[in-house]
This record gives sequence, C-alpha cells and structure tokens, in this order.
Amino acid sequence: MNFKKILGFTAAVVMLSGVLSGCKKAETNPTPETTTEPTVTEPAETTPAEPSDPLADYTLLWSDEFDGDTLNEENWTRELREPGWTNNELQEYTDSDENIFVRDGKLVLKAIKTEKDGKTYYTSGKVNSQNKKDFTYGKVVVSAKVPEGQGLWPAIWMMPQDESFYGQWPKCGEIDIMEVLGNQVDTAYGTIHYGEPHAEQQGKVVLTDGTTFASDFHEYSVEWEPGEFRYYIDGELYLTVNDWFTAVSGEDEKPYPAPFNQPFFVQMNLAVGGNWPGNPDETTDFDKAEFEIDYVRVYQKDAYDTNVTKPEKNYREALPDGNFIYNGDFSEVEPLDDETNWFFLLFQNGEGAAEIKDNTLIITSEKEGDVDYSVQLVQPELPMIKGKKYRLTFDAKADEERDIVVCVSAPTAGWIRYLPDTLETISTDWETYTYEFEMTEKNDPNGRLEFNLGHRGSTATFYLKNVRVEEIG
Repeated sequence: MNFKKILGFTAAVVMLSGVLSGCKKAETNPTPETTTEPTVTEPAETTPAEPSDPLADYTLLWSDEFDGDTLNEENWTRELREPGWTNNELQEYTDSDENIFVRDGKLVLKAIKTEKDGKTYYTSGKVNSQNKKDFTYGKVVVSAKVPEGQGLWPAIWMMPQDESFYGQWPKCGEIDIMEVLGNQVDTAYGTIHYGEPHAEQQGKVVLTDGTTFASDFHEYSVEWEPGEFRYYIDGELYLTVNDWFTAVSGEDEKPYPAPFNQPFFVQMNLAVGGNWPGNPDETTDFDKAEFEIDYVRVYQKDAYDTNVTKPEKNYREALPDGNFIYNGDFSEVEPLDDETNWFFLLFQNGEGAAEIKDNTLIITSEKEGDVDYSVQLVQPELPMIKGKKYRLTFDAKADEERDIVVCVSAPTAGWIRYLPDTLETISTDWETYTYEFEMTEKNDPNGRLEFNLGHRGSTATFYLKNVRVEEIG
C-alpha cells in the first residue's frame, strides 16, 4: 500500500466528534475496572511474538463479522439523536432499517436525503456497543469502506462506558480510530482527545497510489495499552501517542494514564454536515452515501503492565544565537513537505507552491481558498513556557500589497493561541515586523508559528526572510 504518513498535527481546526454530554466529577480516582472483561493485571511471562504476526500476543475478545441478515443487537445499540446534537451536524440518527442494515455480510450505515416540513432533511445511522461490549485495553481492528461526497463524515471511534468518571468531555477522553471527509477520501485521520483545556494528538495517512478510502475496503486499527496508543492503516503504523493528561480546571492533573484507564466502547456512524466537513452540496450523491463495515474485531492480551509513568516532555533548544526557529534565515534549501523545520500546507481549495531561494522563502498562490489557513506556512515544536515572554520578528514583502494572518498556535492544546491571530498588511517593500507576547498557559513543547495566506482577497506572491522567535525579559 503506497501512502504518505504524516505524524503530528494538521493545520485544519478539527472540530470535535466527541459526545458532549454532561458529566460530574468523580469523588475518588481509583483505576476503573471493566465489569465485563478480563481484569487488568501485572504481565505474565509470554512467548515472544513472531515479528510477522501482529496478533501473536492477542486473544480475540469479541467480534462481529456481520454474517447474518440483521444487526446483532447483543453487540450493538442503534443510537437515536436529533439533528444538531453535536458539531452542528444535520442528520437525525434513527433506528430505521433504511439507515442501518446488513447486506452481503457487511453492516451498512446509510445517509438519506429527504424532506420534512417542506425543507431538506437528512437521516443516517449510528451504532454503539456501550454496556454490551465494553473493555479496557486491547487492539481494535475494523475493515470498512467509506462513501465519497461533500458533507459526508464517516467515523469509527470509542468513548468511555462511564463518561462521568473523570468529568464532561474532553476530560473523559475520546479515541478516534478513523475519520474521513467525503470530499477528501484519499486522507484518513486518527486522533485522541483529552484534557482540560481540550487537547488532541492526531496523525493522518494520505494515499498516493491513485486509490482512495472510498474505492475499496481498508483495515483501520488501534493498539491501546496503559501507556501508549499505536495507530495503523492496512497494517502500517502511522501514529504513536504516549503523552496525555486529564484535569478539572484549577485542580491537579489526575494520575497518568487517566483518562485512558477505564472501560471504553466502540461506535460507528455516518454524519452529514457539521463544523469540520461542511454541508452537502449539489455534487453529493445520496444514492451512494453508504458507510460499509465488513468486520469489527477486538483483541486483548492476557495481561497488561499498568505500572506506567508519563514520559518527560522534550523541549527544543534554542540555537546559539537564541533563536527557536530552525533555518529561520533560509540558508538551507530544505524540503517543505516533510516533518522537519518548515512545512508548507494547502487546505480547503487553496492552491499554491513554496520554495527556498537566495535565503528567502517564496510562496506563490494560485487560489486563495476558503479559510485563512488554505495557504499556510508553519514551523512546529516551539517551546512555550508559562511565564516567559517572547518576541517574534521577520522580514517580508509581497508583489502587491496584501494581508496575511500571523499567530503562534497550540495544535495539541485545543488550538488555543499563544500569540493571537494577527492581521498584517504586507507592503511591496521589505519591512521588519515585530510582535511580543507572554505565555500564560501551561508549558507546551509544541507551539507552532503560522503564516496564513488564504482567504484574504489576494494571491500576490509573498517573500519571507530572517524569522526569529526568542525569549525576552
């Protein structure tokens, strides 16, 4: 399988698929135990796994191959939700056999466009295994084929069986095994959400062999252990996460690995519209709006070592001249599509290109796109320390006067801003731009400098030199 894996964090603000139900704070903080699955204990000696067998250490805990004629309701509940329940989604989740059915050995969740009270109305299907197949730790493997179409949003994800144990979302945690946007079916995302303030870590896979996640079935899996998540597509590892937290505002963090040390359940749905994918349009073919699931298999090891500690965060060191921006003088002609230093990104109909030439980074835009970050240059991994003051400086010009938006964001801390989004008008002459800000949030090793060139009424070529972020005071 040929794909490009991107570890880390996308520029788009990923709006949330979490259950936003009210939850109260737990009175105590023991490690929850599953009531229906094997108890988590210290590990016993096991035979080393064969490298070629990813399931050698696992035993099948439960599965559904969807071989019958109807949904197995010993495993699944048809979830009912009104439109707008979360994320401004448009669909009503129903228990209708038109929205949820088994066909040819596959579960089908179908979105239907209809009318109600003279207006367009959407129904769709969502199933969950809550209170039927809850478990703590394991490997979840799902084979699925997603639909293509603007505004369609299939997802395979997990939520805690008792959402009140650590508190309302996101404190309770969420494990997103797969999400695909119907207008971008060559890309699949895996994410965990947690904390207060809300934080997330996300990876994505982009297919590069001409296929899509809508053209065939693909296998999505996550290995969930007491101190680590490992995400796979078609057996290829693309994201590892071992650093998270949860807390109630104003209180200390709960002992690691909370909130992911309690029973969770699997759920699957096909959303229509919402904050992230946007709404359907005239190109969306609802005759083909079917999310097909071939199987769900949940495996578990005989025992797990729960004596885990949170890894220490690694903070980038400043260069000898005090600059936290690497290659800020653009003396190195580095790739701009890799995981090192500078990244150039395009989203939501933005089109353009970037290159480094003569100690200058040059961005040419063909289409400005629909949002500020449609055309974007970033450098991540900026250490942001609470109580420190920072200065950002850069030199810039444009072929024609144009606007850009500059900020320092927090992709793993809910996309809050350490340096607020700042609109700047760039002239046709070289000028130096300076910003100072104080870090008031909790320490973060992954601040991100952003230059956003989208959705501002211009595609004028942009030139950038001498970028610096340094501590002051």
